Amino acid sequence: MRIGATLAATLTCALALAGCGSGNDDDSPGTDPSARPPAAGELVIWADDKRSAALKPFAEKFGSENGVTVKVQAISKDQQTTFVTASQQGSGPDVMVGAHDWIGNLVQNGAVDPVQLSAEQSAGLNPNALKAVTFNGQTYGVPYAMENLALIRNTDLAPQAPATIEALVDDAKKRKIPESLCLQVGQNGDAYHLYPLYSSAGGYLFGTTANGDYDPKDLGVGKPESIAAFRKIAQLGEKGSGALKRSITPENSIATFTAKKCAYLVSGPWAVADVKKAGIKYDISPVPGFQGGQPARPFLGVQTFYVASKGKNKALAQEFVTNYVTTPELAVALYAAEPRPPALTAAFDQVKGQDADLEKFVAAGQDGQPLPAVPEMAAIWDPFGKAEAAVVGGADPARTIAAAGKTISAAIK
Repeated sequence: MRIGATLAATLTCALALAGCGSGNDDDSPGTDPSARPPAAGELVIWADDKRSAALKPFAEKFGSENGVTVKVQAISKDQQTTFVTASQQGSGPDVMVGAHDWIGNLVQNGAVDPVQLSAEQSAGLNPNALKAVTFNGQTYGVPYAMENLALIRNTDLAPQAPATIEALVDDAKKRKIPESLCLQVGQNGDAYHLYPLYSSAGGYLFGTTANGDYDPKDLGVGKPESIAAFRKIAQLGEKGSGALKRSITPENSIATFTAKKCAYLVSGPWAVADVKKAGIKYDISPVPGFQGGQPARPFLGVQTFYVASKGKNKALAQEFVTNYVTTPELAVALYAAEPRPPALTAAFDQVKGQDADLEKFVAAGQDGQPLPAVPEMAAIWDPFGKAEAAVVGGADPARTIAAAGKTISAAIK
């Protein structure tokens, strides 16, 4: 590509991910953008399909103001792995858009640089979102959207939000609703969706250091706290109240709710479109915890802009990420592409009047914990999930979670 009068045309071509037939520098349909190194003098941004389209006008503006060519390319599958591999091969982007819990792995692989936010820019971001992108005392990305689980309630079937998980179960039984709760478990479990209840019952995954970072050396799985938590979870299982069932899966949990077979759904903002489409009258509230327990604390996920450490134009990448991503205009455009509460306070204030659900999801995540971004988290998911599924199915809680803890500990060491 060339800088100059053709910038808008070439950007339109690149951002649409369709070749304009003007030369080898354009992407043609089916081409993997990670397969070749970026050209000198380009700022290359990788994002998923929806965010790529939303970024287009801002990339054009940034390119025009800085006299550079900007390419936004869609990476739809295996984003984190594709980015790390391309980075190691020298064919990666300058800016990567992805989830905050990649940070530990990306830092470990030398794939991203810290970002340089001013005090004013940091103050304009949601504190929980900023905490989520902080790793080893440094800020490794600029957050732009947040997400967490909440309790979505069919208000025709359940007019009032339950104060506790026990009250939820009792209410569903009194109203003779087929399923007490749509919280996905499946045959392999789901640590992400279970975590609010696990935390309410006193369980934890990793302890924290003096500065508040997660401490992989303090593994909570298999400790007495986790055993006590899983004993409570067992009471909700198939041999208990039946609120948790392996028949409620990632594939059918939302559909079961929209079919009015359960009054309560534990899910995130991504479920709302289907709920609205089904014509369900609904409300959103925090996931209720156990009676006498701690608050149910969902994981907080944050979508983030990263500066690639092996990018060809790192100074431009820092400029784009710190001074463009922190503008309300871009944050609102990204919200419109896929509604999630914006991490930028000014953008959140701008859109919350249009979408009453935003404040409710933020309120439900007020006590949320950032999803651990440490590399050791990868060892948690499978053993923890399978332990959950087993206990929900009737397995002994103490033996099951202790065995999961040993498996995780061995993998971390």
